[in-house]
Amino acid sequence: MEKIELYIVTLTHSVTQSSNYAVVMGEVDGNRRLPIVIGGFEAQAIAVAMEGMSPARPLTHDLLKNILDTFEIEVTEILINNLVEGVFHARIVCVQHGREFEIDSRTSDAIAMAVRCNCPIFTYDFILDAAGVRIEEPEPGESEDTETEEPKTRRRRRGYSDYSLEDLNALLDKVISEEDYEKAAKIRDEIKRRKESES
Repeated sequence: MEKIELYIVTLTHSVTQSSNYAVVMGEVDGNRRLPIVIGGFEAQAIAVAMEGMSPARPLTHDLLKNILDTFEIEVTEILINNLVEGVFHARIVCVQHGREFEIDSRTSDAIAMAVRCNCPIFTYDFILDAAGVRIEEPEPGESEDTETEEPKTRRRRRGYSDYSLEDLNALLDKVISEEDYEKAAKIRDEIKRRKESES
């Protein structure tokens, strides 16, 4: 089977539902998204690496990366290789002195290692077909929020730039609880843009 490369679109979490986290993966050469529900510890491990933070003491995934480096084991890729009863399965592909081997892993742990090892993440088409969401591309000259049959005031309310930062945070919690991870990613991007413009 042909492998499809993915990238991390966003990592979302809910303040009101602390156990509800998801990492949204995007298709590099396509418009499908793959939301993967993960645990709080793994979400923290991914976020720390994505933000380039250096904890005072190594986290578990940092420790594993240090062990791999010590024994000259290189992580070459992560493969999300199966989906069984709604549970994703992954393999960590490694090379040591020219010998390749694969290690079974939870998908969340594999992604946390991919961020640290700066290696690509792949999956298969059947997994994206089963659990992915296709993002519709707008027509040329048409924005995603354009709906000509609706009143202008209603269209404007859909623009996230019209919301206050407090309302955006509340809306983010709401869409995450509804598992609308694509909308959550857009809201998260707007919050990030606001914070960057203020700094």
